[in-house]
Amino acid sequence: MKINVNELDKYIDQEITFSGFVDAIRDKKWVMFVILRDATGKVQMTIEKSEEANAPLLEIMSNLKVESTIKVTGKVVANEAVKLGGLEIIPSNIEVTSIAEDLPFDFNNLDGVNIDTRMDYKWIDMRNPRNTLIRQVESCMTKAMRDYLYLNNFTEIHTPKLIGAASESGSEVFEVKYFDGSAYLAQSDQFYKQMALAGGLDRVFEVGPVFRAENSNTNRHATEFTGFDLEFAYIDSYEDVMSLEEDLLIAGLTAVKEQYGDKILEVFGKEVIVPTKPFPRMKLKDLYEEFHERYGFDIPKEDIGDMNAEAEKLTYKLAQEKFNSEFMFITDYAATKRPFYHMRDEEGKLQGYDLIWRGTEITSGAQREHRYEELSKNAKEKGLGKDVEFYLQFFKYGCPPHGGFGIGLDRLTMLLLGLSSIKETQFLFRGPNRLNP
Repeated sequence: MKINVNELDKYIDQEITFSGFVDAIRDKKWVMFVILRDATGKVQMTIEKSEEANAPLLEIMSNLKVESTIKVTGKVVANEAVKLGGLEIIPSNIEVTSIAEDLPFDFNNLDGVNIDTRMDYKWIDMRNPRNTLIRQVESCMTKAMRDYLYLNNFTEIHTPKLIGAASESGSEVFEVKYFDGSAYLAQSDQFYKQMALAGGLDRVFEVGPVFRAENSNTNRHATEFTGFDLEFAYIDSYEDVMSLEEDLLIAGLTAVKEQYGDKILEVFGKEVIVPTKPFPRMKLKDLYEEFHERYGFDIPKEDIGDMNAEAEKLTYKLAQEKFNSEFMFITDYAATKRPFYHMRDEEGKLQGYDLIWRGTEITSGAQREHRYEELSKNAKEKGLGKDVEFYLQFFKYGCPPHGGFGIGLDRLTMLLLGLSSIKETQFLFRGPNRLNP
């Protein structure tokens, strides 16, 4: 089992084997200092030149470039003079496990390095501690939200990403060759989550890839991203869905704040703020009125009944001014602007919401329409036919009232850390002009 940098204080005065990257070599007159690095931090290795036994070690390190990897056998020694954790490794043996060539850019100084160059060499870009932290934060948040759902009796499912008919709206899907026919990459797991509830599972969730054939080059869109989606049955209204999302986000942000809050503030200058329930709520019509009165902003005609990017930014501003909150639920969207499977009440009012955080929509959630006749009518109204026939079958034989939502983890992490683009957040970005590495 590998010993990590953050575990070395358990091995003081013991001989260990440590493996990692060569981060820096400082060759002084009487001593050579080598900084070693792994995913958890850095440690100094000290080689005294006056000791004859160290000659082979000095020879190895003198001919080695930084970013090569080595395996070191040596003693962990406490030394207050060492700035890196007050510890150093005194080596007795060094084995070179890989040799690095000259790097295409300095990952420790990314100023001026084009984002496309960084994405071309993502595995090098990731070596910057800032980018390592991004991955660790997203992992921490995902685990905490997953754990919350497990504790609340959710079952994790894994739905197919190759499907036989274009999902949801029938647009913005990738068509792929499938033997002698065609298949599509799933836009979401929405239909299959609902099928699971029709099959008798009360609460389900999935963390998995989502594909959107959107020829969009904004800072927050990608053609493939990781979705965190859930659905649960026997609800009374979409208020139940909103309440569960509040609890889920509080669980995720609490875990991140406890484990990485100080580091996020230091590296990204962003405080992790854990919200309290209930998040503020506003009807879309009331929001429009506030925009007009406070900011002189009127929603463009083509967006009436919905939001746009400018409205989302103003929602954040309003949430802070009016409610001292980073979050805002918006309800009462026009049914024409939402998917056919969102429930409507007797007056035709949509039973769903968007959640805005830090000026960006992170969720569209709703109570779903579970009644076969109503669902069929809504689908017909939207001009959907054969593409949703298979889906409508799920509701012919009884299905409980239910609702749910989906969150894009990459966008959530981008907003949490105050990053300017999802290209920095994603492990490997996929967009209209990016399919590699």
